[in-house]
Amino acid sequence: MFAATALVIADMVGVGVFTSLGFQVQTLSSGFSLILLWVVGGIVALCGAACYAELSGMFPRSSGEYNFLHRTYHPAVGFMAGWLSATVGFAAPVALAAMAFGEYARPLLPGVSPLVLGLGVIWIATAFHLTGLRTGAAFHNVSTVIKLLLIVAFIVAGLAYSEPQPISFAPAAGDLGQIFTAAFAINLAFVMYAYSGWNASTYIIGEIRDPHRTLPFALFAGVLVVLVLYVALNAVFLYTTPVAKFAGQIQVATIVGEHVFGAFGGNLVGALICIGLISSISAMMWIGPRVTMVMGEDFRLLRLFAWRSRFGVPSFAIGFQLVVASLLLLTQSFEAVLDFIQFSLTLCSFCAVLGVMVLRFTKPDHPRPYRTWGYPVTPLIFLAVTGFMLYYLMVSRPAQALAGVALMLAGLVIYSIAQNHAAVPAAEKATVIK
Repeated sequence: MFAATALVIADMVGVGVFTSLGFQVQTLSSGFSLILLWVVGGIVALCGAACYAELSGMFPRSSGEYNFLHRTYHPAVGFMAGWLSATVGFAAPVALAAMAFGEYARPLLPGVSPLVLGLGVIWIATAFHLTGLRTGAAFHNVSTVIKLLLIVAFIVAGLAYSEPQPISFAPAAGDLGQIFTAAFAINLAFVMYAYSGWNASTYIIGEIRDPHRTLPFALFAGVLVVLVLYVALNAVFLYTTPVAKFAGQIQVATIVGEHVFGAFGGNLVGALICIGLISSISAMMWIGPRVTMVMGEDFRLLRLFAWRSRFGVPSFAIGFQLVVASLLLLTQSFEAVLDFIQFSLTLCSFCAVLGVMVLRFTKPDHPRPYRTWGYPVTPLIFLAVTGFMLYYLMVSRPAQALAGVALMLAGLVIYSIAQNHAAVPAAEKATVIK
C-alpha cells in the first residue's frame, strides 16, 4: 500500500508545481483565485481517481487505459491507448524530467554536461528496477520520502524565516468574477497537467496485494497528499516573495529560494527539485513498461516484451522504454513529442472515465468491489474539465492535436498486423517465462 501510494505521489510531483505560478499571476491577481486553481485541480484529480478505482476493481489487470478501454469499448481502442503509452507516452516525459534534472543539477555538479546528468539519472533509476520489484520499490519509496521531507522542510522554513507579503488568501469582492473567466479556465488546464499521474497505480494492479482494497486507498491518499502540498507550496511562494519578482518567470521555486534564503536557498531548491525528479523518473520507468508487458501477453507478435527475467521484471519492456527515452533525450526531440501527445493522453483519460458511465449500462451486473462515490456527479465533473482541456488544445494547437490522433491511429495498423498472428492462449499468459 505504501509503495502504491508513493508511486502516485512521485508520478504527480514533478517540475510543474515549481514553475506554473509565474504565468498564473500574470492573468489572475487574487490570492484566493490562485490558490483555488490548485484546489479545483485536486478535486478533479480525486474525481478521476474515484472512477479509475471502480474500473480497477472491475478489471484488475496492470496497464491502465490499455486494459480499461480494451474491456469497455473494443480491443482496438485499448491497443491505440497502449501503443501511445508503450512508444512515447512515458518515454517523452522521462526524457523531459531527465533534462530538467540535468539543468537543476548543473550548479551542484559544475563541469558535468546536463545531457550526461540526464542520461545518468535515467540509467541509474532503470538499473534499480531491473534488479527486481522489491529493489525497485525500495529505491522508489526512499526517493519519494526524501522528496516529501524536503518539500515540507521548505514550506516550514519559508513560513518561519520570510518577511510576509501583502497578499490575502481570503475571498474578496471581485474574486468570483475572476473565477468565471477564460484566464481561470486556461490556467486550470495547465494546473491539471501538474496533477497528471493521479492514476499511476492502475498501471501496476497486477503487482499490488489485495488491489480491491489497496488501490482505491493509494489513489485517494496520493492525490490528497499532493493537493495539500501543491496548495501549501503556492501559498508559500505568494506569502514569502513579491509577485513582481517571479511574474512571467519559469523558475519560480529558485527565485523564491534565493529571495528567502539567499544564494544558498537557490542551490537548496535546485537539490530539492533534483531529488523530486529522481522519484518521478523512477515512477515512470516502473509503470510505463507494464503497459508494453501486458500487450506482449495479449499479442504473440509482441511476446518478447512479456518476457520476465529471473528477478520477475519485464526486462525487455523496461529496456525498450530506456532506449526510447535516451534517444529522445539525445536528439532533443522530447519537447516536440510531448507537445503533440498531450491531446491524446488527455483523450485516453476522458474515454476511460466516460467508460464508467458506459459500463453502468452495458455491464450493470458485472462485479464492482468498489463503486465510484458521488456517481454520476463525480465522472461528470472530470469529463467537463477534461472536455474543456481537449477543446482548448484542439483550438489553440490543432496541428499538434491532430498529430497526436494520427499517432494513435498508427497503432491501428500495428493492431491489424498483430491480429494476423495467433493470439497468445490464456494458459500461456499465466506462465512467467524465465
